[in-house]
Amino acid sequence: MKLAEARDLDQSDAFATKRAQFKLPEGVVYLDGNSLGALPRGVEEAVQQLVTNQWGKSLIRGWNEHDWIDLPEKVASKLAPLLGTKAHCISCGDSTSLNVFKTLAAALSLRPARKIILSDTGNFPTDLYMAQGLSQLLAQGHELKTVAPEDVAEAIDESVAVLMLTQVDYRSGKLHPMAELTQKAQAVGALTLWDLAHSAGAFQVELDACNADFAVGCGYKYLNGGPGAPAFCYVAERHHKALASPLSGWMGHAAPFAFDHEYQPAEGVRRLRVGTPPILGLTALNRALDVYDGVDMQELRKKALALCDLFIEEVQTRCPQVELVGSKNRSAYGSQVSFRHESGYAIVQALIAEGVIGDFRAPNVMRFGFTPLYIGYEDTVKAAQTLQQVLEEELWRQPEYMTKAKVT
Repeated sequence: MKLAEARDLDQSDAFATKRAQFKLPEGVVYLDGNSLGALPRGVEEAVQQLVTNQWGKSLIRGWNEHDWIDLPEKVASKLAPLLGTKAHCISCGDSTSLNVFKTLAAALSLRPARKIILSDTGNFPTDLYMAQGLSQLLAQGHELKTVAPEDVAEAIDESVAVLMLTQVDYRSGKLHPMAELTQKAQAVGALTLWDLAHSAGAFQVELDACNADFAVGCGYKYLNGGPGAPAFCYVAERHHKALASPLSGWMGHAAPFAFDHEYQPAEGVRRLRVGTPPILGLTALNRALDVYDGVDMQELRKKALALCDLFIEEVQTRCPQVELVGSKNRSAYGSQVSFRHESGYAIVQALIAEGVIGDFRAPNVMRFGFTPLYIGYEDTVKAAQTLQQVLEEELWRQPEYMTKAKVT
């Protein structure tokens, strides 16, 4: 596709006005929103207002004067429509890793006779680490069993306590069928725990419609809440009364300011709270979620797939040196495209130097995320052209691109 054609598509695009709601550096094509979302306009002002006028002037009174204490619920109410559930089923705070720990422990307590946590070898490592650590801590014979992603369905049997999967594979972008696998797991008495790190904000998640049991997700990828933004967890309403948190923090108490010596859990998902809500992070996330006002998530998904299709077509035409990860049927994938190359890290660094930001995942995967709220067709063609230039001119061979930084 020619740039002029791509530019025309952008001008007629339903999301054209959304791009202006993000603060993006001039001349940069940002294809890494699947790792860290771009900065929405208004977030900077909201955080500055909090720091200067609320914290700075109200001090401790801010908890009541500015409703800081209710901020987790406000964020949950904005997340709920994107996740296909109700706000009272969502708890906001902590990191994704901690939320995996809490929800997995809660799920295991509901299936005390079973000891298998089933996951796949493509799952994000922190989820696996948390399952391993929790199993050791419980010392009750629990075991993490991992199989190839394509073998998950066959591995579900009556020994499984919890099926723990990331809906979108972080390397390939391949989607696990949430409804199908949830139904299969529950048919044999198992529970499900879904990691939505690469799902929430990328497309419409349907937790209630899929009858999911538990879920977690982060706020800093497609939700654009900023680096280290607070994460969230979900618990289906049917599990609220029996829900047991392994971390009985004071904010999960039924009456935290009664300062009782004995722990009494709060109602429902609120008992998964642990410590004081991170108000700075929640303020940024709360304001960032406003960019989804008026967004039709089905249309967002259509555009994301169109951008991914265009990128694959352009790259495969221009860059035969790289190999597509997965298939060209993008309906079975999230909002990212990945290619393999033995020098993938250096190629990504050269791309970044040329104004196209993607990222790298070991051992050889180059990832490109497509966020339709601020990425268009012209960006997509430019990114493919730049990749072609980097490969044909072998720009990636420069020594400075060969040395890996701490964060890849």
